Amino acid sequence: MEGIFWWVIFPYLTLTIFIAVTIYRFIFRRDSIYAPSTEIFEKKWLRTGSLLFHWGIVFAFIGHIMGVLIPIHVYEAMGVTDHMYHVLAIWGGGLAGLLVVLGLVVLLIRKVTNPRVKVHATFSDYFTVILLLIVAGLGTYMTIIYNTTVIAYEYRLTIGPWFRSLLAFQPEYELMSAVPPLFQVHVILSFILFASIPFTQLVHMFSFPGRYPARAPQQYRARDEYQNQND
Repeated sequence: MEGIFWWVIFPYLTLTIFIAVTIYRFIFRRDSIYAPSTEIFEKKWLRTGSLLFHWGIVFAFIGHIMGVLIPIHVYEAMGVTDHMYHVLAIWGGGLAGLLVVLGLVVLLIRKVTNPRVKVHATFSDYFTVILLLIVAGLGTYMTIIYNTTVIAYEYRLTIGPWFRSLLAFQPEYELMSAVPPLFQVHVILSFILFASIPFTQLVHMFSFPGRYPARAPQQYRARDEYQNQND
């Protein structure tokens, strides 16, 4: 029963929350899906942390698609050996994970140390960054350390097929029973992260600024220049 809960009920429950609440926010609270910018309070740390995090998360997302959604026999048909795949996964996935972790650390330090940013940070902000940091940290550790010092675990034979079975609504929860505990924790925390997205500012990932190119430019005038004209 424990296996059924964690690898069948829990994933569907978190994904249902994710989808239902996201749709609700888009329909009834559309104005709340945009993350307010704190660039006016501090730019240097924000620019560094944001660039590291966003580039890292893009490559990490691509890596997860390659490892979880694409079956292993596709790589075999393409002539990609297990060794070639794991070398690419360790170097590419490890670099992506490090970018995400470093970016999150920079953003977290910025929230804690900058008084003007800190006063506008909410519990949701800290929860998001810390949970992301834990999930990304575990993933990076497993990619760089675990796979090179313990064993190059072949998750494409267990986690990948299990996740695809969830999408096909034919969950094969037995596949997760032999998965190392560290990988299991990473998967569970990832589903918790997905369920929390519509309740946090992470939901802004679904807002596309399609109107920006046609938007009228905003003009700003320096206050001292305005005062000089009135003197």
